[in-house]
Amino acid sequence: MNRKKIAVLFGGCSSEHEVSRVSAYSVISNLSKEKYEIYRIGITKDGRWYLYEGPLDSIPDGSWEQSEQKRPAYLTPDRGAAGFAVCGPDRTEILKVDCVFPVLHGRNGEDGTVQGLLQLSGLPFVGCGTLSSAVCMDKAVTHTLLAGVGIKQAQYLWFYYSRYLKNPDKVRIKIGARLGYPVFVKPAGSGSSVGVSRVNSEEELDAAVRLAATEGEKILVEEAVSGQEVECAVLGNEEPEAAALIGEIAASAAFYDYDDKYKSGKSRLYIPARLSDEVTQELRAIAVRAYRTLGCRGFARVDFFVRGKTEILLNELNTIPGFTPISMYPKLWEASGLSYGGLLDRLIELALEKA
Repeated sequence: MNRKKIAVLFGGCSSEHEVSRVSAYSVISNLSKEKYEIYRIGITKDGRWYLYEGPLDSIPDGSWEQSEQKRPAYLTPDRGAAGFAVCGPDRTEILKVDCVFPVLHGRNGEDGTVQGLLQLSGLPFVGCGTLSSAVCMDKAVTHTLLAGVGIKQAQYLWFYYSRYLKNPDKVRIKIGARLGYPVFVKPAGSGSSVGVSRVNSEEELDAAVRLAATEGEKILVEEAVSGQEVECAVLGNEEPEAAALIGEIAASAAFYDYDDKYKSGKSRLYIPARLSDEVTQELRAIAVRAYRTLGCRGFARVDFFVRGKTEILLNELNTIPGFTPISMYPKLWEASGLSYGGLLDRLIELALEKA
């Protein structure tokens, strides 16, 4: 059988660099070696790209960066090359690939930047395109577009950090009048709860805004919703489908933060979620509608709050959800009858369909 050549991108210039390594290790471990010839392209936190050919076990802890079994590798925008320029001691070789699988979380990987580079290069790649990746990464834009089609969400407002520094009282008044307390303050363009704070009073606002601003200039403030946190896995291009089962998270912390998602593993996951069949079906339908509205392709995880067991509020879409051993997206498909390896096969098929 002629194996497809797949380049897996991992790491990246992101506060979610470490979890990307863990997700990529899991993806590479579960890709069929009979179907695919796998190339591992590691991106350091300071933005250097390498073809890494050393032990797979060195990826999760980052020790691959000290390995001598790596060579500088650059994604070429020349469509005639269709791959990576790999630098050796004597010459540069072109490594041609059939498909790229970006296992990159957060900024500079999930936000349309890498997707734009891949589209420019003419390479098929797993996941959403440039526009939908950028739109879903910016939660303020996501909220605005989904509100325009009548999809219900938590109450929110957003502002630029520079404006807050010039006139904080104006922002504080708006938050108090429109949202009240408690609220969540978060960077508009970050993921995995990085830079997010629960704010119980106006006195806590300054510190929360400063923390969010470490991840970006644009700040989002949302009402604190008391309810169940649930997630829906969506897969497909023109005819996307939601996994049959919805997952529910019972966070171990004040909210489902970065440590809960990727490190501690203390949160309880319920698959299926503790919801009625009617609410489950409505969640699945809204997830697919939001996915289509924002132009998603390939895959995405759609997160919701359910207040009082019946009121559905869409929270956000994640266009490259976690693929770690405790991540909800692959777990939901496994529980719905699609194995981890089968899911990866399907994602690559969808990417090649787009080519």
